[in-house]
Amino acid sequence: MESAARTYLVTGADSGLGRTVADLLAERGRVIRCGLGDGVDVRADLASAEGRARLIHEVDSLSGGRLDGIVAAAGLGAPRVETVALNHFGTVAVLDGLRRLLARSPAPAAVVVSSSSTLNRGSGALVRACLSGNEEKALGVARRLIRTRRGSQLYRSSKIALNHWVRAASVQAEWAGSGIVLNAVAPGIIGTELVLRTWDRDRQLLETALPQPLGAPGPVAPVAALLAHAVSPENRFMTGQLIYCDGGTDALVRGARPQRLFLRYRPREILALLRASRRLAGDAAAV
Repeated sequence: MESAARTYLVTGADSGLGRTVADLLAERGRVIRCGLGDGVDVRADLASAEGRARLIHEVDSLSGGRLDGIVAAAGLGAPRVETVALNHFGTVAVLDGLRRLLARSPAPAAVVVSSSSTLNRGSGALVRACLSGNEEKALGVARRLIRTRRGSQLYRSSKIALNHWVRAASVQAEWAGSGIVLNAVAPGIIGTELVLRTWDRDRQLLETALPQPLGAPGPVAPVAALLAHAVSPENRFMTGQLIYCDGGTDALVRGARPQRLFLRYRPREILALLRASRRLAGDAAAV
């Protein structure tokens, strides 16, 4: 059992996966819930700059100046520009804005909710615009995709950009250098209220696009448990990871292909490795 002294923030805590993980973390410590529905501590629309600023200000006050964990679960899936504004820019703004509160914790951690839909190719233009940090430009790309009937790409593209951001940010001095672990969890199709409401209509499309060997829709509880572990004090050495909790979709559709990528070194690093290996070989021969 975790210490009740730990304080967590969960965005999107008013429904679905966010509410489930907030309830789970409430058994382990104090939870500040953020959302737009009922039963939250902070009402803020993270698709807007004003909402992001409000959340950061109110959490600063409610937390007492320290957070131990953040679960960024707020998200939209509709083909609207707000999906990009919330999923990518809202998430990044909240994490960056509250990083200083995490840095005051003895075991700080943050995790974002991604999606197994990122296994599909998104809009490269939208991903690049998101990663540039230019929200106006990214929303312009989103509007163009909607006009050309490619709005279905907004959700996965915003999450792909978020995956890239987590990988890049997690190893920087502001995060790893402050002892803050930062990861992403990519759920598959799980039985949230929203999914179940439209399951009969969407089943054939979803099962074809994202086949899940363990069945669909999957359970919500295991994903919530994984998110809770990611922000627990036990997680002190996993960072920068994108973890698929998807009923086997990743393994099924990509097979062994992820292992085709290996470390690459610059020429001076190769020379350093050669010198070090020769030195070790010489030491071994002298024994």
